[in-house]
Amino acid sequence: MNFRFFGRGGFMFGMSRNLVAASALAVLANGASAQDLQGFYVGGGIGGFYQVTDEGGIGNTKFSQDWDIGTVGILSLGYGFGNGFRAEIEGALRSSSVDAVQLNNQPAKGSGRSQSLAVMANVLYDLDLRLIGLNTSAVVPYFGFGIGYHTGSTDNIRLSNDTTTITSDDQDGRLAYQFIAGLSFPVASVPGLAVTAEYRLFNDEYGPEIKFSDSASGTSRTRRTEFYNHGVLVGLRYAFNAAPAVATAAAPVASARSFLVFFDWSKADLTDRARQVIGEAAASRGSGVTRIEVNGFTDRSGPADYNMQLSLRRANAVAAELVRRGVPRNEIVTRGFGEENNLVPTADGVREPQNRRVEIILR
Repeated sequence: MNFRFFGRGGFMFGMSRNLVAASALAVLANGASAQDLQGFYVGGGIGGFYQVTDEGGIGNTKFSQDWDIGTVGILSLGYGFGNGFRAEIEGALRSSSVDAVQLNNQPAKGSGRSQSLAVMANVLYDLDLRLIGLNTSAVVPYFGFGIGYHTGSTDNIRLSNDTTTITSDDQDGRLAYQFIAGLSFPVASVPGLAVTAEYRLFNDEYGPEIKFSDSASGTSRTRRTEFYNHGVLVGLRYAFNAAPAVATAAAPVASARSFLVFFDWSKADLTDRARQVIGEAAASRGSGVTRIEVNGFTDRSGPADYNMQLSLRRANAVAAELVRRGVPRNEIVTRGFGEENNLVPTADGVREPQNRRVEIILR
């Protein structure tokens, strides 16, 4: 694949249509709990970029330049807020060499190299697929936007034919921005570690200066280049305070006389599966049961006072369904514990499905 000359010495990420995510999927056979990042993390990645350009021109001379497949490497330091949002600082280095040149739609000679360095501030959001009804935590899509400063340099760029020469040996810096979309694949055996695969669109409107000279007319001119580029990268990310991954419970029954009902994030609505479990609890009441404890809990992803009220709403919703199924209300005791007594210990602000529950205990 060839890369278009985008001037400015900086090319940025590259892109190959078969988004390298397949290679990341192969690394992971087991899905981990897709908890939102809470606290600091580091990341890195390598990949290639595809540089796109408009057809350049100086006066009546038109030129285009293709580049060899470029390489890009990034390092980042970030912070997760525990609610899906992350912010990070990133440094990226990119490089490519001249491949093929055309002047006035005719093949010409070309040589030289281009390099670039960018420092970007990114804001990203991790989407928990369980929030949109997909019961998986093995993959977490994310997307975001970045803005920063990019310095590009062209080193001994020379495009020429018998009458025309275009050169560039310049360095310049400008504001740049990028769009990011990716997938992360948590590694079940190493809490906090994830493999990432992502696409980036990087744009910088002004590049290094190029100089044109025409030996036939004795004229010379200069202009600046414009460019943007597509990139694909694979990498690793490590969060420092991730809780150990815990396997999802295989069945809703916690013990012979206890039942667990689970809830969606920030919800107190009963799902079809929840009603089924409550029905099993009502049917198991039998003789000898004098009290049914209905205890509500939340995960640690929201304010403590809100979670306390949410846990009570969950307990009351379960109690109402028990009554609907024939259990006398005076046998039911409802309590809300908020963020206390988590089944899965987590850091504050982390969403954990197994902690969003109501326990039905037959006494």
